[in-house]
Amino acid sequence: MGVFTYETEFTSVVPPARLFKALVLDADNLVPKIAPQAIKSAEIVEGDGGVGTIKKTSFGEGSEYSYVKHQIDALDKDNFVYNYSLIEGDALSDKIEKISYEIKLVASADGGSVIKNTSSYHTKGDVEIKEEHVKAGKEKAHALFKIIETYLVANRDAYNHL
Repeated sequence: MGVFTYETEFTSVVPPARLFKALVLDADNLVPKIAPQAIKSAEIVEGDGGVGTIKKTSFGEGSEYSYVKHQIDALDKDNFVYNYSLIEGDALSDKIEKISYEIKLVASADGGSVIKNTSSYHTKGDVEIKEEHVKAGKEKAHALFKIIETYLVANRDAYNHL
């Protein structure tokens, strides 16, 4: 098994605490409401929402995938860190055992956030992950993030007191 790790970093005008609430803590409710074309539904299938919880996300009409399941590996609400792994679903090809992610939000000097994302692809055998595959996934994730950010900017009172 090989592990291929990719890191990305981007910024947001939204402060870390507010962004973390929307992006991580309440994403299962928020995203199907504001981006049903991307995410049809998200539900807990095992656990209480904390570490070890398994969630199933069903994708919207027109998506090339139908669903994924992910497991929460770590959740640090005080330091805005979220680790999870995709463990099942048609987004995982027969070449990938799982994909682990770490998302960390850090305050930026302008009052917004720096979002640091590390993705680790755990492959079956000696398979190599193509950069185009990773880039396509990152572009979809970034587009979804932009929808959430736009919603938060337009709804200044949302997620201030969750």
